[in-house]
Formats: sequence, structure tokens, C-alpha cells
Amino acid sequence: MTTHNQPVIGKAVNRVDGPLKVTGRARYAAEHMSERNPLIGWPVSSDTAVGEITNIDTTEAERADGVSAVITYKNAGPLKPFSKPADESRFTQSRAVLHEPHIRHFGAPVALVIANTLEQARYAASLVTFTVKGNAPDLLTSFDDAQQKPASLDGGFEPDVTSGDKPHDDDIRSEIESVYTTPSQISAAMEPHATVADFKDGKLEVYCSVQIIASAVEALAITLEMAPEDIVVQSPYVGGGFGSKLGLHYDAILACIGARHVKQPVKVALSRRQVFYNTPHRGHSIQHISLSSNANRELTNITHKSAMPKAKGYEFAEATGAGARVTYKSQYIESTHRVKDVDLPLIDSTRSPGDAIGSLAFESAIDELAHKANIDPLTFRIKNLPVVHPMKGSPFTTHNLGECLRQGAEKFGWQHKPSPSEGKVIGHGVASAMRMNVLVESSADVEINAEGQVIVRSDMTDIGTGTYTILAQIAAEMLSTPVENVIVKLGDSRFPASCGSGGSFGAASTGSAVKKACEALTQKIMATLPGEYKNARLRMEQGEFIVTNAPDNSTASSAKSALLLDVVDKSAFPLSATGSVSQDDTSEKEQYSCGAHFAEVEVDTLTGEVRLLRQYGMFSAGQILNLKTASSQIKGGMVWGAGYALTEGIHHHTDSASFVNPDFGEYHIAVNRDIAEVNLDFLEEPDYAASPVGAKGIGELGITGAGAAIANAIYDACKVRVRDFPITMDKVMLGISDPQQ
Repeated sequence: MTTHNQPVIGKAVNRVDGPLKVTGRARYAAEHMSERNPLIGWPVSSDTAVGEITNIDTTEAERADGVSAVITYKNAGPLKPFSKPADESRFTQSRAVLHEPHIRHFGAPVALVIANTLEQARYAASLVTFTVKGNAPDLLTSFDDAQQKPASLDGGFEPDVTSGDKPHDDDIRSEIESVYTTPSQISAAMEPHATVADFKDGKLEVYCSVQIIASAVEALAITLEMAPEDIVVQSPYVGGGFGSKLGLHYDAILACIGARHVKQPVKVALSRRQVFYNTPHRGHSIQHISLSSNANRELTNITHKSAMPKAKGYEFAEATGAGARVTYKSQYIESTHRVKDVDLPLIDSTRSPGDAIGSLAFESAIDELAHKANIDPLTFRIKNLPVVHPMKGSPFTTHNLGECLRQGAEKFGWQHKPSPSEGKVIGHGVASAMRMNVLVESSADVEINAEGQVIVRSDMTDIGTGTYTILAQIAAEMLSTPVENVIVKLGDSRFPASCGSGGSFGAASTGSAVKKACEALTQKIMATLPGEYKNARLRMEQGEFIVTNAPDNSTASSAKSALLLDVVDKSAFPLSATGSVSQDDTSEKEQYSCGAHFAEVEVDTLTGEVRLLRQYGMFSAGQILNLKTASSQIKGGMVWGAGYALTEGIHHHTDSASFVNPDFGEYHIAVNRDIAEVNLDFLEEPDYAASPVGAKGIGELGITGAGAAIANAIYDACKVRVRDFPITMDKVMLGISDPQQ
């Protein structure tokens, strides 16, 4: 049985969940209500970086109006110690909190107050008194502080790799050695982390804001020492995650501990300041880069060495050197990573893996070398593009970086700059983006019911990226039905387990599972058809599924068509099938999405002010599943890149390991006034070696390289190379006044 495909995949279909969101009917985590209105939990936070609680008094808080309970390490109940078992992943290890008197970082919860209202809980929390015997916090203050080699890097990369032979002096015509630094950063999702938990007859129901459902169930089971089958996790709508919601964090554990203790539903919704301390952030980086090229302007050495902090008890290290390993060919490539255990809140992926901050440094350094070698930075990049993976020598499934650079430059108008006005100069910058693609094990169910509706089910999450819509498009095309006839149900642990959202793997992985489920469903339907429809085709016509045993436009007298519901006994419905994908469904060749970023800036040489005038990108990510949602994701990444380049950074108090600016008043996210024209195009080439739907990841492609293009444009404008991000006015003015800086 075959299907009549409609041209749905790739179209700019409006979000199918849009009406629910704009009318307020899409329930986010904090809006879920159980049969009984939940009590409110409010954390009491530590004002010490690291140490032991020597005394805690909850008496006055317990007497306050509306208070049901105050939970501390003394009465939190059975919990597996934090980060245990050691052989579990960071997303499934225990996330226990309030399980011991030890304080791991500034802002960590020391108690949870549960009351009838938020106001009562917050007031009672102020009545809890405690004493912590603190120690001086361990922090990363210099490159040499980081001596620990991590077991592995995020994404499965080896921490240290080398290839080729170091160049001799005769092989070097131009070289640079530079140190780049990037600050700590926060994901800043629009929806703060929140959880509603309810125990019913020994079963735990959890509504939370999380990107990966299956691992959330495992983490709760391990942390609370429960059976996974007694836990249901739901997260149908997520207001942004960007890595901070890949796993569960303190809000979820506190809500569950609270619900277990008071035997009523409990809601814990973190304030914005609490999000900074009680959810992951990105650690700062120190990146040593040395590059060289020969007389032909061919790269002879790429050495990238990175040092970053790692939160104690949390095994995560970023692959900041990933781009240096794959973007350009070179006679010699070396990439190393070192970390130091520190007394800071959890450090994890933040708005893309290490490619984001690695590209800030590496693509700026490539620009440095191009100028040192007296060659146009765009020409230099194109000249040094690899044909195969630079370190492994293995082929790519597809590799369109050269075309992204060439065609992108033409559309952008590379170096065709307007004449500067007095005191203000214009600059252009370019940077490459390479982002690893991976297919992750995922499953989905697809059903046709007795009314002819198509229903897709998966525990996959939609973090605002358009998952509901693209899965509806895939099912609609595979089953020859309008998108409006497809109902997509996501974010429930009772549905088939998927990869979840994150790492740019969600769309291709779960989309491929839906495609396979549709294929299995059509075969199942075929098996139910009478003999005269044995070779039938399924199509939708005027809202009804039709089966015909002859191709379209056939004039054969034997052609026969009928309503599916007329030739299949209604008792057979609903008909459903499951589809799954894994690494076995993808090629062993190297899989990468790629792109080219271009930026135009105006720098006021009298004040150091930088104004973005234009950002443009050309990207190649296989089959684009929805032009509108894909473009929105890329544009969002480009805006983040601008924030990383110009405004964002968490600042640390070194004595207390607290944050100077844990709020949106002082942590400066790029806003409308900071951003100008943002445009992009896709070089679309379906890559069926990368995934059954031909798509590759795009979620993090937009940010990788975007900030470096801006930094390079600033140098082009005023010849100031700022290597300490973000690039603020004072740093620009220092470079203008002292060119040796």
C-alpha cells in the first residue's frame, strides 16, 4: 500500500498550537491544577557559598498563618544522595536537595516553606533562621587552575585529540597566539522553572517544565527511591528551555518532597533570581588559541586549549573545541579541555553546547590570522575548507559550508560598505558555523480513529520550537491528509519515549519516528483490506480517507475506490502503529549542519558604542521541515549570538561565589533596541543519510558563529580586537586609545 503525498513538509505552516497559546488555553507547568488546589512551596536560600548547617530554627515559620509545613534536611524523608548512583547520566542521577546539612553553593535551598498562598509562604520563609559554618569557595580564576581532564565532553567528544604533524618553521609564514575569555551565562527562558506535584495512593503525578520526559521519570524514581511505573510526568507546553530544562532541578524535587510530606499537591515556581541559582548556568571559559599558515595562506596549525569550571558532583564538561576540530583543514590540529571542580550552582548546556562560546573565540582567532596573513577573511575561510573530516579523514554525508559562505557573501554584499559618517565607522564580519548532527533513539504512535482523524502520540516536548506543527506536517504528508486533520499529543510519560528536545536532535529524531509509524500504519491498514484492494493506495478526499486499487488518473475499468471506513470493519478502529528510530537508521559518515554568519556594525570611535546594523546568515541543515519555525529558531539564535558578543555576562563575587547580577535588571539580554535587521536563507538539500526525514539539526546552528561575526565586524570597523567577551564600550575605547591592547 502506498500513500499519495501532499506537499506539506517544508511549508511555512502556522503553528498548530498557536490558537491555544494566544487564547491562554495552553497550560504551562505552574498553571496545572490537580483535583485540589495545590499548596505553595517557597525555598529558603543559603546566603553562604559552601559549608555545613550548624543550626536551623523553623519554629516561628511553622506558627505563621497558613503554613502547613516547613521541610529541612531533618524531615525531608528518604532521598538518594545527590549525584548517585555514579554510573547514571547527569539527567538521571539523584537531584536530591534538603537531604543533608551540607550546602553546595550560594543560593541553594536550606528549607521549603509550604503554605496556602504565595504571600504566606514567602513571609514565613523570612522567619526561618539558620547558621552555616562556611568555607572559602573553590573557583576557577586562571587557566592553570584547571588541571583535571574530564572523562568525556558533552556530545560524546574525547577531551583531548590531535592529528597530523606539527609544522616546521619553514611551514609558517603567519601565526598568532591569543587568549579569549567568555563569561558565565544564563539561559533566561521566558518561563521560569516550575513544578506541581501530587501523590495519590502511592502514585506520583508531576507537571513540570522539562525538555526530556523519560529521563525526568528516571531521575524522580532514583531521587525519591520509587518505582518508575509509579510516576507520571507531564510537560505538554514549555516556555523555552535552552538547556536549562534538559533535566529536573530543585523546583521539581522540592515540590515532590513537599507533596509527599503534606499529602497534598504542592506547587513550587521559582522567581527569576532563584532561577539563576537553582538551575544550570554556563561556566566562564579561558581559551588559548594558536594558529599558523604558510606562504599559500593554508593553515598549518590549529591549537585550541580550553579551561572551564565544573560544578562539584555534576559531571559536565563543554566541548568548546568542537569547532576547531572540524571547520577547517590544517597540517596539525590539537584540541584539549581541562576543568576545575568549583563551588557554584550546576553548570550545564546554555543555549547550545560548547560550540557557541568556542566559536566566539575560534572564529575570531581565524579572523585574526587572516588579517595577519593579509588575506580577505572570507577568502581565507573558503581556501581552507575541508573535503573530509579534518581529523578523522572520513567523508561527510553532505557539506555545504563553502556554498553557504559564497552565496551568503553575495546576498549580504560582503565588504560593499557604505561610506562612514563623521566619528562613526562601518565594519563587516564573517564567521563559519559547524554543528554536529545526531539521531537519538525515539518512538511515536500514530492512530487513525473511527472518525478518520489522525492522532500522533509521543513524550516528545515542544519548547516553543514548533514540534507540534512539524510532527503534524510529517503525519499529514505521509497519510495524505490535511494538517488540520492531525492531532498531536506530546509531553506525557505514558506516551512512547522519545529523545526529548535539546542538542538539535529533536526534530529529526522524533520526526523520523513519526514517519516510520505512519509507514507501519499504512501496512497495517493494507493487511485489513479485502482482496480487491490488496495493492491499494490511501488518500484523503473531501475529508474522508479513500482507498483505490489503481494509480491516480487511471482509466482502467478495473480501478476501484471506496471509503476506508466502508471497506474496513469499524470494530477494527482505532488502527494504530508505533515507529522507532535509533543510530542504526543513520549513516556512519560525518553528519554536520553548517552555516555562514555575516554582520554589519557601526562603531562610534568617540564613545566606543557599537550598533548592529545587519545580521545575515546562510544555512544548510538538510530538509527544512517548516520554513517559518526553522527561520524563527535560527533568528533567535542569531539574536543570542548578538547578546553573547555585546551584552551578556554573569559577574561573580569571588569571596561568596554569589552572582553580582542575578536578575534581568543587570544581566543584559539583547533586546529590540540592540538588534537591527536579521535575515537568513537556507541551502536546502535533504540528507537521508542523516535521518529518515532528511532533516538535520538547526536549533543551535543560529548561535554558533553569530557572535564572532559581530566581533570581527567591530575589528573591521575600528581595528580593535576585543578578546574578553562581551565587547562593551569601555573595552572598545581602551583598544582605540591603546592599539597594543
